[in-house]
Amino acid sequence: MSRISAQNLPDNVAQVAALPAYDRAAKRIGIVHFGLGAFTRAHQAWYTDRAMESPLETGGGGDWLIAGISLRSPTVGEQLNQQDGLYTLAEKSGEGTRLRVIGSVAEVIVAPENPSRIKALLSAPTTHIVTFTVTEKGYCRKADGGLDLTLAAGGFYPLLAEALAARKATGIGGLTLLSCDNLADNGHQLKRLMGEYLAAHHPDLVDWVAAHCTFPCSMVDRIVPATTDADRAEVEGLLALRDEGVVMTEPFSQWVIEDSFAGPRPAWETVGAQIVGDVAPYETAKLRMLNGAHSALAYCGLAAGYTYVHQAVGDPALRAMALRLMREEAAPTIPAPEGMDLAAYAAALIERFDNPALNHRLIQIAMDGSQKIPQRWLATLAANQAQGRSCPAILSAIAAWIKHLRGQNGPVDDPRAAELSEVAKGDDPVHGLFAPKGAMAGPWRPTDQDAGTIRSALSL
Repeated sequence: MSRISAQNLPDNVAQVAALPAYDRAAKRIGIVHFGLGAFTRAHQAWYTDRAMESPLETGGGGDWLIAGISLRSPTVGEQLNQQDGLYTLAEKSGEGTRLRVIGSVAEVIVAPENPSRIKALLSAPTTHIVTFTVTEKGYCRKADGGLDLTLAAGGFYPLLAEALAARKATGIGGLTLLSCDNLADNGHQLKRLMGEYLAAHHPDLVDWVAAHCTFPCSMVDRIVPATTDADRAEVEGLLALRDEGVVMTEPFSQWVIEDSFAGPRPAWETVGAQIVGDVAPYETAKLRMLNGAHSALAYCGLAAGYTYVHQAVGDPALRAMALRLMREEAAPTIPAPEGMDLAAYAAALIERFDNPALNHRLIQIAMDGSQKIPQRWLATLAANQAQGRSCPAILSAIAAWIKHLRGQNGPVDDPRAAELSEVAKGDDPVHGLFAPKGAMAGPWRPTDQDAGTIRSALSL
């Protein structure tokens, strides 16, 4: 079966999939993206693809092709470069599968193989935006939140710093550096961490970056399960072309971006993105409700023997736990943005989790728990503790996470796996993890009652 490409998209593909309605060959690269995994291809690249075909009179069009950078793995490059960057986005629901061929990705570069190409792209006057989905661990933070300079040396920081130095030297202006990762205050965190790297290695750039670059916060929301061979086979049967880069997702999507840009940008708002003055309330609602419930379902669902999110939320006890976490524990801590009904949001999230067509694996959500639970659970626990409220749903989820760290669900995929697994297997894992000097110390301090609740759950 032939691979999908710019040359072999037959006319009949348009009968089963939407195609880019712009001349890709006439477009230039305007965005460089670190971490071109399935999530950003289902989200940012999808918005950008549609923004480039929006009418010029509404601000659409423009040169906004994306160059993706993989810091280590060659997999995405092997998938997309042989396909001219094209791939199929499949939106799955109970009503069926809807396909769109995405044209916004121009190329994928594996950083160790071609760093000079990356520097050239980042330094080009036609590049205005750098975006990031490197996952929480890709920011190379230490336990105290500061930058781990040793880890940072193998991340995006050196590549970006060299390019910023080149832009300063040639006078072509700064960049919008836009984090799309699930981090609270992601733009502010990126700005702080990049500042720490520059202070250590390029102190002459600190003031220039502050004056010429921006770091907008953003909140992104779309469920994107890992693509399976069965998914690729399904799309191949519909297209009559092989697509190694297929991405599966749900119909729902949301992108909220702080209105803080250093220069031109795509007209993302014409295709549904929200450009706002303050992202924080949207971000807090998503992290504490959607992501918090997702992680709880992941660890509790795995402990109950389930594989997929829709199976876990179909269990009446786990469904009730997720609803309690969202409605009674997370929602009271969130300053809801204007027009947002948090109770309705919780109901809509349960409906999305129920989607049986996605097959979103719990073990995928369970990855990198040490990087996720501070903003998903611990911030909610601390806010409720300050008001004298308990959080039994999150405490039961913490017990399930401790069991996960003990290896109950198989090997632990987490950058701190060895350290945290040892603590979890100790005599007092609750205080070993969450006491003031614990491995996961933060603003929440477990009370004796909290510790007792978790210990009881661990004994089940």
